[in-house]
Amino acid sequence: MTSVMSRGMGSGLFRSRLRANGFKSVRKMSTGADIIGIDLGTTNSCVAVMEGSSARVIENAEGMRTTPSIVAFAKDGEKLVGVPAKRQAVTNPENTLFATKRLIGRRWEDEETQRDVKTMPYKIVKADNGDAWVSAHDKKYSPSQVGAFVLQKMKETSESFLGRTVGKAVITVPAYFNDAQRQATKDAGKIAGLEVMRIINEPTAAALGYGLDKADGKVIAVYDLGGGTFDVSILEITGGVFEVKATNGDTHLGGEDFDHHLLEYLLGEFKKQEGIDLSKDRLALQRLREAAEKAKIELSSTMQTEINLPFITADQAGPKHMNLSLSRSKLQSIVDDLVTKTLDPMKACLKDAGIQKSDIKDILLVGGMTRMPKVQEVVKDFFGKDPSKGVNPDEVVAMGAAIQGGVLKGDIKDILLLDVTPLSLGIETLGGVFTRLINRNTTVPTKKSQVFSTAMDNQTQVGIKVLQGERQMSVDNKMLANFDLVGIPPAPRGVPQIEVTFDIDANGIMHVSAKDKATGKEQSIRIQSSGGLSDADIQNMVDNAEKYAAADKDRKEGIEVRNDADSLVYSTEKSLGEYKSNLGQADIETIEAAISDLRTTLENQEAEAATIKEKTEVLQKAAMKIGEAMYKASQSSSGGDGQSGTEGSGDDGASKEGGEGRTVDAEYSDADDEKAKEKKAQ
Repeated sequence: MTSVMSRGMGSGLFRSRLRANGFKSVRKMSTGADIIGIDLGTTNSCVAVMEGSSARVIENAEGMRTTPSIVAFAKDGEKLVGVPAKRQAVTNPENTLFATKRLIGRRWEDEETQRDVKTMPYKIVKADNGDAWVSAHDKKYSPSQVGAFVLQKMKETSESFLGRTVGKAVITVPAYFNDAQRQATKDAGKIAGLEVMRIINEPTAAALGYGLDKADGKVIAVYDLGGGTFDVSILEITGGVFEVKATNGDTHLGGEDFDHHLLEYLLGEFKKQEGIDLSKDRLALQRLREAAEKAKIELSSTMQTEINLPFITADQAGPKHMNLSLSRSKLQSIVDDLVTKTLDPMKACLKDAGIQKSDIKDILLVGGMTRMPKVQEVVKDFFGKDPSKGVNPDEVVAMGAAIQGGVLKGDIKDILLLDVTPLSLGIETLGGVFTRLINRNTTVPTKKSQVFSTAMDNQTQVGIKVLQGERQMSVDNKMLANFDLVGIPPAPRGVPQIEVTFDIDANGIMHVSAKDKATGKEQSIRIQSSGGLSDADIQNMVDNAEKYAAADKDRKEGIEVRNDADSLVYSTEKSLGEYKSNLGQADIETIEAAISDLRTTLENQEAEAATIKEKTEVLQKAAMKIGEAMYKASQSSSGGDGQSGTEGSGDDGASKEGGEGRTVDAEYSDADDEKAKEKKAQ
């Protein structure tokens, strides 16, 4: 018997459901050697991969090229990431975590952390190790863990596109991130199940994404104002060598601050109009925060926008609404101080690089905030020329990271990246003085040693305090770690020779060692964030991430099983109505009973996927009788007109030999063989 298929019959749904339920082949995902590039942003994240000699940004499941860096936890424990998390933020503000990149690698007592404690709708809490963590449904999460959830989403997005498992990535960080923040970002990658091949600076990645063909032989400036951080870097590109001359910035200045300034303005205006303070109303605040972001974006392309928020609150007189017109000039005056704050880092960067403004040939604008006309105007006035519009500010960083992945993989051989450390590194010496070993804007990787001695007679151990910053006194800089070198032979002060070595790898992450030159005794430490995540903490978070991934997979499969079962019920009922006259009473009763049983099971929201699957298979088996009836009906209607009497028509170009007027659905046994299913009657 020749197996034939129809293209036009009303039973097409029935046929496709059969294929989708238990008959489809399952493609096992292979493991690839791909190194994806991820821009883990404060507001949005982006992932790219190399396709041949160029980088390609990958769309997520929602069809968007960037994914909101938002993680939410529903009441039932479900974890949402990206667009789904953003959609429910208004109704679940306390458990929707956003902009957590601003907390990564930070201590609870940091000034920047305390600023966020006052403005964020979710709770920022002090972890046992003194770091700033976040809380949702009374469960604590480290910022690295939240970042890992976003990275997992990026990983899944790339795997869905490539059709194979991805295990390696290049992840970008703000150029002005300190060692603790870089290490915490690397930890996030590890928690997400990624081997982080390289941590690179966002402006440097943007320069790579801009392209060697456009930038070769030039000195370029990268102005990167994103959702939470600001960086400026100056690079010289010669013969494929991307050399960073200097970098500067502010790790707590970005679009979130612009939104907050506008939010404060809206709160003030509403209080003036209605006499009601909304600053303690979390739901109203979240609605206002989203309205502020939307208005800010709209005013980049229009001169005026309306902010309309009905039923924002209510009092004894009834519901209250917000209706406000906002002009571009008003927004610019509200955020003027933030835009101005970007000028000093630009001046410092030029000075450190030893370059004049006139030497800059191209200026790249990176980050969503650079779409604001006021920002573009400030950059133009500072450098005396129009910035380049040749890159997508939201995507170029991820593309550059993917290119660096291609370099590490060996697919790209004509590019060399020479990055720098953004802050000076050193140790505390007598009197609390900060003694630098490595100055800021030193090309990495680098290694530097210096000999110190004891401060007291007969001192048998020394404490090494590792610091990062630009101030003269230790107390004013960030302490990264401290450790002791013990077992020094007693001697007068100034006699022992203690060699301290700083070694910074290509990720900008530091290793420090101290060695007594007389005895050869050595103590070394890999710098982690002060407090930081231990290996045990990271492994625990990896395990939790895997549990979440398994739960997400089960939940998704459960939904798919329900959808497939529901579609099968519908298509079987429709086909049964068409071919009932061709079936025996016993077959009809069997099919109707199977339909009823499956429908009853679907009405039970607690029904397990395995039970639904089992009853779906029963209905599939019973419904095969309809397939037989359809085939017999087509055989009996072998008239000259090629029509079977059912709705739809066959393929006009099909051969009519053997008395078959068109192709029809038929029973089949091997649904994995897609080609066999598409054969037509001969």
